[in-house]
Amino acid sequence: KGLRSPQESVNDLSPIESFRIPTKEELRELHEEPTDPQAQQEIINSIEEVYFSNDSFDIVKYELERLPPVLNLQELEEYRDKLKQQQAAVSKKVADLILEKQPAYVEELERVTSLQTGLQLAAVICTNGRRHLNIAKEGFTQTSLGLLANQRKRQLLIGLLKSLRTIKTLQRTDVRLSEMLEEEDYPGAIQLCLECQKAASTFKHYSCISELNSKLQDTLEQIEEQLDVALSKICKNFDINHYTKVQQAYRLLGKTQTAMDQLHMHFTQAIHNTVFQVVLGYVELCAGNTDTKFQKLQYKDLCTHITSDSYIPCLADLCKALWEVMLSYYRTMQWHENHDQDEAAVVSSDGNNVIGTEENSFDRNYVKKKLEHGLSRIWQDVQLKVKTYLLGTDLSSFKYDDFIFVLDITSRLMQVGEEFCGSKSEVLQESIRKQSVNYFKTYHRTRLEELRMFLENETWELCPVKSSFSILQLHEFKFMEQSRSPSVSPSKQPASAISSTVTLFEQYCNGGNPFEIQADSKDEETEDVLASNGYESDEQEKSAYQEYDSDSDVPEELKRDYVDEQTGDAPIKSVSRETLRSRKRSDYNLNKVNAPILTNTTLNVIRLVGKYMQMMNILKPIAFDVIHFMSQLFDYYLYAVYTFFGRNDTFESTGLGLSSSRLRTTLNRIQESLIDLEVSADPSGTLTAAEERKEKVPSPHLSHLVVLTSGNSLYGLAERVVATESLVFLAEQFEFLQPHLDAVMPAAKKPFLQQFYSQTVSTASELRKPVYWIVAAKAIDYEQMLLLMANVKWDVKEIMSQHNVYVDALLKEFEEFNRRLNDVSKRVRIPLPVSNILWEHCIRLANRTLVEGYANVKKCSNEGRALMQLDFQQFLMKLEKLTDIRPIPDKEFVETYIKAYYLTENDMECWIKEHREYSTKQLTNLVNICLGTYINKKARQKLLATIDDIDRPKR
Repeated sequence: KGLRSPQESVNDLSPIESFRIPTKEELRELHEEPTDPQAQQEIINSIEEVYFSNDSFDIVKYELERLPPVLNLQELEEYRDKLKQQQAAVSKKVADLILEKQPAYVEELERVTSLQTGLQLAAVICTNGRRHLNIAKEGFTQTSLGLLANQRKRQLLIGLLKSLRTIKTLQRTDVRLSEMLEEEDYPGAIQLCLECQKAASTFKHYSCISELNSKLQDTLEQIEEQLDVALSKICKNFDINHYTKVQQAYRLLGKTQTAMDQLHMHFTQAIHNTVFQVVLGYVELCAGNTDTKFQKLQYKDLCTHITSDSYIPCLADLCKALWEVMLSYYRTMQWHENHDQDEAAVVSSDGNNVIGTEENSFDRNYVKKKLEHGLSRIWQDVQLKVKTYLLGTDLSSFKYDDFIFVLDITSRLMQVGEEFCGSKSEVLQESIRKQSVNYFKTYHRTRLEELRMFLENETWELCPVKSSFSILQLHEFKFMEQSRSPSVSPSKQPASAISSTVTLFEQYCNGGNPFEIQADSKDEETEDVLASNGYESDEQEKSAYQEYDSDSDVPEELKRDYVDEQTGDAPIKSVSRETLRSRKRSDYNLNKVNAPILTNTTLNVIRLVGKYMQMMNILKPIAFDVIHFMSQLFDYYLYAVYTFFGRNDTFESTGLGLSSSRLRTTLNRIQESLIDLEVSADPSGTLTAAEERKEKVPSPHLSHLVVLTSGNSLYGLAERVVATESLVFLAEQFEFLQPHLDAVMPAAKKPFLQQFYSQTVSTASELRKPVYWIVAAKAIDYEQMLLLMANVKWDVKEIMSQHNVYVDALLKEFEEFNRRLNDVSKRVRIPLPVSNILWEHCIRLANRTLVEGYANVKKCSNEGRALMQLDFQQFLMKLEKLTDIRPIPDKEFVETYIKAYYLTENDMECWIKEHREYSTKQLTNLVNICLGTYINKKARQKLLATIDDIDRPKR
């Protein structure tokens, strides 16, 4: 509003704006008038209240309105004078008050003037200040601050541009993410996605970013889905780079444990899908149509549609596919082991970030435990799938090689299982055991029938094999070459060789498959066991005699024959030049130097044993069943040889103990348990009846081509030798295989095996006695000798110096027997134990015939007894030149009987009680002829009663 002068400002200081200062005249008048303060105060008091109100009102109007309707001049004047007096009193009062306050007023006025001057000076200063400020504003502030403002604006715009570029990049990320996912760069994609999410959260104040954020979240979920698919691919074909990327990706997501859980789920799924697809492929291929009904079937039902032709290829492919899954799991575990070692090395070198290290360690332990636990779970799934497949088809009609192949594959799978997780594969073992027992019963039944057919058509001709023949040369025993040491069980062998042998996983880790079907090498190999043209080589033919003397090339088995099976009490050192000479005579055939004696049937039985062992080796749980069936093969062969060549009731009843009680028990057991003696005429009922009779086999019948009644051939001696010695050879092979069988036999069943060997296998050589006894009984005409002896007069009166004719006749018979024996030995090698038994039997029978002849004597003198001794001594002397057997069998039997003629009555009674080997007739003859003339009737009756008492238990 501008500055005002002090005079102008007075009005502002006045409380009443309408106050007027009295003029001088008025003031004088006021002074001149008499002043009565009290009167004056009364006048002032008489003034109406309205004049003292603060409200501004029109005084003139007020007074005019008060006028009476009828005006009176005098009253008006009087009223006017009153008002004037009132005014004068007020004015006087005001003037007095003014005069009273005059000094203060002046003083205040001076202050106001002084204040005005100060204010004017301040106005000048302000004006100067404003001028200077304007100069500064124009010259400095506007320019500098403008620069700063522009700079700030520039910085803000740069930031905005950067944000816009980031937003632009974020908008384009989905394209790059798609590319990275196509390239399978999962860690990179996740890293990028997480960075984008972080960036998006920074720019969330932009409206376009909030939409992008949700899109990135969807992308991350999509990446996780693709990552899960990538993880599932690991199950069938493990790739280190691929798996490393996947694991890095899961680690970035912080989902290492989730990844491991997912991986196990994928492996389980992979096993299910793999086996289903493999089996479905074969089922559809065999069905030959595109019908989709098979796809809807359960795996178990699908397995029942596999045909027998496609069973093995399908099983192989099934195992191949499952191997790939297990190999992937194995390589996954390897990857984690290596990765953990690398991480541990890094952590040890850098001790920082303890919390992060602890988290990683926890994750590693979780993964390790999960993987270790998963081993048995995955193997269990594999076992169950293969078990379902194995039991889905009846294998009993399969060929042996095919079935062995199934066992081989299953065995290989069980080996995989043991290496995979140390499992004994109980599920697989049980399923294959069921199939094996089922198959084997059918197979064994057929083989027994075949064996019966072979035996009934067998002509017992020698099968020409090399002297170096060993069962290990046969294809069926090739599997044993891997474990030639029979003392170590096949199941235990790998344990010692684990450090040196490579596991299947190590062997096939980088390619190949342990279940590849390879062409069997058997087809390329040939068995070199048969001798060519009856001769092994010209050198062997030429040096045959030297070989006998040196005994160097004789197989161990045959050397054992000479030692173990030698009869008589001669010590081992008694195998002298004489014995070797006898070998040349009796155990020699030029074109078969010490070659094992066996037939085609023996070879077939050995091959069968090999096949049975092959199956048992692959599948140890059915070892007992297989060994039981193997024992039946041996039992049946032994029973057949006995039935064909050794059974003769006439000689059995002689009580000469030809068949040991052990052999008789064995034969009875075989007859009861294995031989079907009640074969029905109806062929259709045979199998059923046989099954009901615990898989028994009809008793075999000797081929009509085998003639056992010709004296020239020594009653089929060649055939008998081949039969019995082939049985002995078979028993030797069983003995050789015993450690192998014992190694796989369950501990609880070992007593069966021990009993089989002690009571059956070891009795094979005992069968020689009854078989060759029949030859010995027929080879020499003992009846003729008895007739010749009956014609001799024994009651001569003088001592004779010439022996009787019957001795020469008997010796001639022996010479003829020796000649025939040599003839037979040209056809078939007769081993020393056989020739010894034959000679022993003949001599024993001859000696017993002599005693029988002496027992037929009606009259005899002391000179006659001397003649008997002379005859016998002559017989012994000539006989010792024909045979090497020492001592002569039953020599004492004859000598003791002859000497008994000289006994007294008392001695005779004791002698009779001691010598129960003589028949009642022979003892009675002694009493009647020798003592008859010296003792009375009562004494003779007493001795005869003693003989009768001895004879009663025999009856």
